[in-house]
Amino acid sequence: MAGFPRVVTRLIDSLERLPGIGPKSAQRLALWLLREPPERVMALAETLGEAVEQVGVCPRCGYFTEGGACLLCDDTRRDESVLCVVADARDLLAIENTEGFRGRYHVLGGLISPADGVQADDLTISGLQARLAEGGVSEVILALNPTPEGDLTSGYLARLLRSSGARLTRPAMGLPVGGDLNYADRTTLERALAGRQEI
Repeated sequence: MAGFPRVVTRLIDSLERLPGIGPKSAQRLALWLLREPPERVMALAETLGEAVEQVGVCPRCGYFTEGGACLLCDDTRRDESVLCVVADARDLLAIENTEGFRGRYHVLGGLISPADGVQADDLTISGLQARLAEGGVSEVILALNPTPEGDLTSGYLARLLRSSGARLTRPAMGLPVGGDLNYADRTTLERALAGRQEI
């Protein structure tokens, strides 16, 4: 049975390390790259190199930046008194895309997960505490996923930050718009009822 040249096998192995990419997807991507015009593939490689070299983490909030503070921290129109804590950049972008939040952010860089070897010290919690110690924050929104890891991290942060004087909140969780009660799981229904709002 014919195999791939060694360099192609290395390319497939490298692509397989990307999140959500299995062996077949990695092989498909590698073969697609090899069929593309060389200038397009080299442009992709150049962009990847530039991103690795030029993109860093904002020293204040933990979001991506090309140097110094990020665009969100530099935005003087944002409300300094409300701080939304998220696990990673994807969660920050999900909230930003709603166009309904105009406060500040703090990116933890993950969630506490003992099974994966991620402890509280591995996250940017000390930076969060320092921001609260500066004063001016009246509300901290713990916008962490409703997963065991998210709940563990939220509980840990709630205990740690309770003495900060800031109001600690979580986004209401419950039924999606257009959802059907018959298809909702028990936990979703419980949280929807607990987070009910007056109409």
